[in-house]
Amino acid sequence: MRIGELAARTGMSRDTLRFYERVGLVEGRRLANGYRDFGPETVEWLAYVRTARALGFSLAEIARHGEELRDAPDQADALSALFEEKIRIVDARMAELAVLRGELATRAGTGCPLRAAGA
Repeated sequence: MRIGELAARTGMSRDTLRFYERVGLVEGRRLANGYRDFGPETVEWLAYVRTARALGFSLAEIARHGEELRDAPDQADALSALFEEKIRIVDARMAELAVLRGELATRAGTGCPLRAAGA
């Protein structure tokens, strides 16, 4: 299918699809007239990409693990391992943000929020 049809079927813009092609997330072959042609499996893959993005995975993470997941004999186990790792990353980030919030709360109302607490 051409890029316009792929855009319509996935709800993604042509620019997004071109970008995804440039970074290697999707592959389209070039027809003799120069148009891009994408296989029907690309629609399902892009739904996967959209879901992974909504779950906080970066495009780099999706690209890095996408082929591995497609070839995994048990995708559920492979996905669970990725989700558990992502949970650890989210938990670490939440802890960092809690410390940052505490620091900001300590400085709020001091007259100079950039001055170190107690200085």
